[in-house]
Amino acid sequence: MVTTPDSTIDRPAVKAWLPTMLALAAIWGCSFLFISVGVRELPPLYLALGRVLTGAVVLLAILLFKRERLPRTPRIWAHSFVAGAIGSAIPWTLFGYGEERIPSLLAGIWNGITPLIVLPIAVLIFRTEKFSLQRGAGLLIGFIGMLIVLGAWRVNSGADLVGQGLCMLAAVFYGLAIPYQKRFLAGTTLSGTALSATLLLCATVQLAIVAPLVTHQAPPAPWSLSPEVLLSVIALGALGSGLAFVLNMRNIRLIGASRSSMVTYLIPVFSILVGVIVLREHITWYQPAGGLVVLLGVAVSQGVLRRRASQG
Repeated sequence: MVTTPDSTIDRPAVKAWLPTMLALAAIWGCSFLFISVGVRELPPLYLALGRVLTGAVVLLAILLFKRERLPRTPRIWAHSFVAGAIGSAIPWTLFGYGEERIPSLLAGIWNGITPLIVLPIAVLIFRTEKFSLQRGAGLLIGFIGMLIVLGAWRVNSGADLVGQGLCMLAAVFYGLAIPYQKRFLAGTTLSGTALSATLLLCATVQLAIVAPLVTHQAPPAPWSLSPEVLLSVIALGALGSGLAFVLNMRNIRLIGASRSSMVTYLIPVFSILVGVIVLREHITWYQPAGGLVVLLGVAVSQGVLRRRASQG
């Protein structure tokens, strides 16, 4: 992901970026539904492989249409190989294994903790951010929210905790990938489309090697899959990993990296809605309540509430 400095946005400009942000939230929120459907017939590793492969094909087609090229510098490919693993191949696989055990809407809630993971990694490892008392308070609130989502007072939910732990770990990898890309790839002159295509190509190679070794079986033939599973894979790749990357890059350039990250608040809303309406999933009271506490922690750590108070 290529980031640019935030700039002041005039009120009329909201019309230029708000529809895109809502579209992104809908696409990424629905991704958890597609994962839940996909793992019914595909091992999580092959589902992730189909996703990155489809996404790479879509982005390469866009590059061809725009007459842009992939990077030629070995350094960019090396960093893209790492970023493709920790930002795509590993977390998307973990979400697949997690959703074999928990509802898709709960996986979407766990995705919301990503900004809380980004902060300490950015501060302590990559040193791209500075720590403050306000951010520390946000992390504490977010941690309490995570305990609520987990139902930490409940002791007889082993499989549920395993699935939630896998999705939490996926969010940790997201949190590692974002500052890594900011530190090593944000300064490149590549377009967002070219950089995203490079990351997905690297992730495709990684999963194509690892999937047969780990699953010890050949992937199902595409024509053997049910229509809903096949369409889920296409939607994950073409929309969640193709079009969404392009839309997100557009918003970053319009309103900056910080404001564009606000999409994180909306993703769990869509994942819960489609999980309940489409998949008829059930949710306990403390899971969305904990998710709201997590999002409150994210808002505090990013200074969103303070900015709104000063604007009011």
